[in-house]
Amino acid sequence: MLKVYTGCFLNKIPFRVLLLISFWGILASCERHRAPHKIVVFKAPVVLPEDTIKYPNALITTLNRRNDWVDSVFRTLTPAQRIAQLMIVEAFPNNGKKNEEDVLNLIKRYRVGGIIFFQGGPVRQAKLTNKFQAASKVPLLISMDAESGVGMRMDSAMQYPLPMLLGAINNDSLIYRMGTEIAYEFKRLGMHLNFAPVVDINNNPNNPVISYRSFGENKKDVTSKSLAYMLGMQEHGIIATAKHFPGHGDTDVDSHLDLPVINYGRERLDTLELYPFRELIRSGVGGIMVAHMHLPQLDSSVQNIPTTLSRPVVTHLLKRELDFSGLIITDAMVMKGVTKYFKSGEAEVMALVAGNDILERLVSVPVAIKAIQEAIREGKISQAEIDRRCKKVLAAKYWVGLNRYKPVPLPNIYQDLHTSRAHETNRRLAEGAITMLHNKRNILPLEKPKRKKQKIAVLAVGAARPTFFQRKLAERTPIEAFWLPRRSTKKNRDILTKKLNKHSRVIIAIYGPSIRPSNHLGLSKEERDLVDKLIRDKQVIVTLFDNAYTLNQFSDMARTNGLIVGYQQLPAVQEAAAKLIFGEIKPNGKLPVTVNSHFRYGDGL
Repeated sequence: MLKVYTGCFLNKIPFRVLLLISFWGILASCERHRAPHKIVVFKAPVVLPEDTIKYPNALITTLNRRNDWVDSVFRTLTPAQRIAQLMIVEAFPNNGKKNEEDVLNLIKRYRVGGIIFFQGGPVRQAKLTNKFQAASKVPLLISMDAESGVGMRMDSAMQYPLPMLLGAINNDSLIYRMGTEIAYEFKRLGMHLNFAPVVDINNNPNNPVISYRSFGENKKDVTSKSLAYMLGMQEHGIIATAKHFPGHGDTDVDSHLDLPVINYGRERLDTLELYPFRELIRSGVGGIMVAHMHLPQLDSSVQNIPTTLSRPVVTHLLKRELDFSGLIITDAMVMKGVTKYFKSGEAEVMALVAGNDILERLVSVPVAIKAIQEAIREGKISQAEIDRRCKKVLAAKYWVGLNRYKPVPLPNIYQDLHTSRAHETNRRLAEGAITMLHNKRNILPLEKPKRKKQKIAVLAVGAARPTFFQRKLAERTPIEAFWLPRRSTKKNRDILTKKLNKHSRVIIAIYGPSIRPSNHLGLSKEERDLVDKLIRDKQVIVTLFDNAYTLNQFSDMARTNGLIVGYQQLPAVQEAAAKLIFGEIKPNGKLPVTVNSHFRYGDGL
């Protein structure tokens, strides 16, 4: 039974959203081997300034309905400019004047339809957005590949957790809340389209490109959480894009570098990979991004044809069978999954013939336009079909409010992107995800040393200086901090071992090589062996601030007395781990993937 809590955040979520999220939560729990977990209810209300609730299905209706503003803008465009409206080109605020002038040329000369931003900072990007919009006679659709929020792509902005961490959370309304925050930040920066959520089901631990970008290995968990994220964005005016159709979770090749070949067919797709796409389509997702993969059982008409360029996949499967009438967007056309086998111009023509509406990140806009014009003359695709898709893109611009375009206000951007509300959201997400896999002999919560001079040893593996986690532990009890950096020398390891031998109990924090989770920790065999020896010889509590799959890189990890997985090294996660160690919070997370026979999907105390 769904309860309504007076004065809590759940009152701010439309009732139909709660029903959807609750429904998917129930379905997900049916497949789990774990007991249902109590939902955490937040008491702090979320009020997004100047925000109007929009319902996702209204977007699909808008994209496919006649519109006076769309018609009036369309009549100003030449046939070539209608082709260009189907193109999104990249902009790099960090790359200086050359990139800026290149983008301005594409806007003024060809009237491209949109921009995807990478790198840069909030003020730089906002200034460029205003300049690009002022130069364009048709308002530009501004997008970003921001799976964990705008901080994933720009400096000086909030970075929310990536999907693997979110997959550990048992309260999907937290993920809805994150979606609303990301929608607010997109609007503040004058953006309209997010290439998220990732709905790939990561059932291949060796996947080099999805991995931590997936909510997990269970199709109903992935669906429930991506639905919450999508609704949070779309109900607050930002177009969501489910990706990577028809499912990129079971590959061992990165499509940025080559073309993955998938040998299974429809029966497997229907029972697994297509599941979240079907359900998000039913719930009104505005966009779907098609992956660069080769599925010979679905289309073998051309050797090495990626799904992006395949009419059986895009038109027959996605549009007709799944009945998707939203925006169909290619993955970046500069990726090797396309360019290795198909030249510029040819690939864009094939993508449009396949049924895509938007071409993202082209090798060459002029080459593509020329090739598409030739394809129209040859009857491969009709001008009427180009016109229909152009109107669809213009309708998307209407839905996000570009018919009432206003420049991005520059004052207070930094402050507006770092609200207390956003920090509170990150804290709740981190505390909701933190996962305890071992607590032998109830070693946790840890008792503080009884003697004032007695200190707890805290070793940061993969770090060369004090970490945020060590600082947070030091605020609670006296500690002695140690570090084991990558590429350590034997001499340094011997000195470290000698010092740690004075302690019977050690807290080990493991970090990846960057703020993003990693597929490989980058530690040498000797460094990993040192960690394993400590686990064998002492009472050890391990906290992993990285991809859960990296637990596999230590042979004795199953022997730890205490084992906590944080999934990322975000400050909010490191603080949550410190709180958990001293009993200030309880563990709420469950492992969203199977790592090995010791650590399986759904595990978590």
